[in-house]
Amino acid sequence: MPHTPDVGYDWICFTTDYGRADGFPAVCEGVIARTAPHARVLHVSHEVPRQDVRGGADLLVRSVPFLPRAVHLAVVDPGVGTARRPVAIVSPEGVLIGPDNGLLPAAAEVLGGAIAAYEITEFHLEPISATFHGRDVFAPAAAQVANGVNPNALGPAVDLDALIRLPEPVTHIEPGRVTTEVLGADSFGNVQLAVKDLVADPGTVVHAQVGDRSLEAVVGRTFADARAGDAVVLLDSAGRVAIAVNGGSAAEILLPRPGDRAVLLLAAAPAPPARS
Repeated sequence: MPHTPDVGYDWICFTTDYGRADGFPAVCEGVIARTAPHARVLHVSHEVPRQDVRGGADLLVRSVPFLPRAVHLAVVDPGVGTARRPVAIVSPEGVLIGPDNGLLPAAAEVLGGAIAAYEITEFHLEPISATFHGRDVFAPAAAQVANGVNPNALGPAVDLDALIRLPEPVTHIEPGRVTTEVLGADSFGNVQLAVKDLVADPGTVVHAQVGDRSLEAVVGRTFADARAGDAVVLLDSAGRVAIAVNGGSAAEILLPRPGDRAVLLLAAAPAPPARS
């Protein structure tokens, strides 16, 4: 189908856990190019930790506010080939296409809220591989929507309340103590937590524990608020609390895994020096 001006999308934003070594993203991009050659593919990441649906969902939530109006093609799909549904979720600012396993709904909320959802039963490549729906199901659907096909042509409507949603991370805040969950760690080794409030003043000393490993940190605003090689607890660019090491890697010390319990024990901030 030729691209019709002002219909469809000029961008397909692509997120997976495929990595780059095996050429899987390129194959999907090739499928898109054969069907929607006008569409530009923006590769958000193909380094979501393998099968980490929550990590992929969090990456989408942090990314989509800054991406162009687009079809958001996201594939982190440990249930590929099973009875889990392939879906398209329509929002005011874009269409999200991927597995119905909790990966997409939070990003749809960021894009203005889900308006409708459809199970993808049309436009597949044949035969459909039981292990590569990114190529055979999701990429063709994304290309068709980019071309201007109404998402309701992809298949039957899905009740929005029936979409799979991930449970909210458990966070408990009490005086001097924050208990939360690890969301993941970025390539710099900053450990990302589910909590969004530092609940402590700059300079406060924090004992941060993830599993059976721990470190001492100081609450700060920037990485440089800790000395080189020391740890700092701060709000990251997504507005969540992170544990970082100035010039180093908190992840190498704490060895976090998504879903690990994290505890921040807060000491008092040092008193300002007395005036003479």
